[in-house]
Amino acid sequence: MDIKSTYKEKVCSIEEVLSKIRSGNTIATSVIPMTPQTFFSNLHRVSEKVRGVQVFTILNPAAYDFFSKKEYEGRFINNCWFYGAGDRAAVANGFNTVTYVPNNAHQAISDLVSSREIDFFAGSASPMDEHGYLTLSCSAFIEKDLIKAAKKVILEVNPNAPRTFGDSTIHIGQVDHIIEVDHNLPEETIIAPTEVEERIGEYIAELIEDGSTIQMGIGGVPYAVSKLLHSKRDLGVHTEMLTEAMLELYESGVITNKRKTLYPEKFVCAFVFGTQKLYNFVNNNPSVFVMSGSFTNDPFILGQNSKMVSINAALMIDLTGQVCSEAIGTRHYSGTGGQLDTHRGAVRSALKGLGGKGIIALRSTAKKGEVSKIVPTLPQGSPVTVPRQDLDYVVTEFGIAHLRGKTAAERARAMIEISHPDHRKTLEEEARKIGLLF
Repeated sequence: MDIKSTYKEKVCSIEEVLSKIRSGNTIATSVIPMTPQTFFSNLHRVSEKVRGVQVFTILNPAAYDFFSKKEYEGRFINNCWFYGAGDRAAVANGFNTVTYVPNNAHQAISDLVSSREIDFFAGSASPMDEHGYLTLSCSAFIEKDLIKAAKKVILEVNPNAPRTFGDSTIHIGQVDHIIEVDHNLPEETIIAPTEVEERIGEYIAELIEDGSTIQMGIGGVPYAVSKLLHSKRDLGVHTEMLTEAMLELYESGVITNKRKTLYPEKFVCAFVFGTQKLYNFVNNNPSVFVMSGSFTNDPFILGQNSKMVSINAALMIDLTGQVCSEAIGTRHYSGTGGQLDTHRGAVRSALKGLGGKGIIALRSTAKKGEVSKIVPTLPQGSPVTVPRQDLDYVVTEFGIAHLRGKTAAERARAMIEISHPDHRKTLEEEARKIGLLF
């Protein structure tokens, strides 16, 4: 096989790729930051000739026209495993262009391919090497599994996409169409933690021991935690998302990956999302393994790590420990993502005597203190992201509640103790009304 000739034969324009889309097609795509930006920015251009095109996405980095404009109702439906800001806006505007796909991240693709055929996979990749291999760069979360399932594979090849190791390689023979692009990858906006988030971070840092393997996402609480871990030693990373905060801990010598059970001396992640500094770090770095989410997020895999610590955030939690992280009542906000996967994996580590901890963090109030995020019962229609029988630790700015193994009454008291003082009396009264306390 003449690798270079094969590559050239597959290069085509965005117009040529769009011409292949038909009504009723199913298109599945890469995860931020490897979203096929050129493909998505132009997809709406075929609207006049198609209806019912199903597009599966995770956390769109932009409000692309095909789902963010009412005129494309009936033409496209954006089926999201995890909402981004653009998806929330489309729903809030009453557009019938976005819907949610309930899932646990480690089995999202197996669930998808068991329910329908995938006509196209559209993703992004780093340039081909001399052996004919490209890499899926900053995400192998769902991409490799989708490529195996799809009838046709479309890749945007971007010279700015880092070349990565792990399970991210793909041979040119597996690709049907290539669009050559040259743009920067989407970058995370890093926001400094608030004072409340810093207090939460202090409590979480207390729970993390030397030699722990950590999983955490982005946002104020994870960054607050990372700032308070500089006295720790030999932390490791097995995570869904590799973040800027983890890079900072590596540079300061806190993260060494030396004491990990699985893949010692390696960062293990499903995707990478940060600034250009992080993308530069993972480029051609054999210490970073970008692997399938069916591996990284499998609770049975995670649970093999000694001192596995999972840190996730919630929107609200009821007094018995039901965690809601993806919606407020029936108003959908984000998604389950890997929260239940990683929490269960950390708890499994604990149950096997390996010292794991599953941590759910939340600010105690919203709306400038007017509303308690610890509630007697979840609002009607709220999905339960982490069931109460799975919940381990809850942390607010007022302390730590360890709920695993506790009775409903013990849980209610522990949750009230870490709620905001202004709401404790009301929570206790409500707990008595519904029979949790007597």
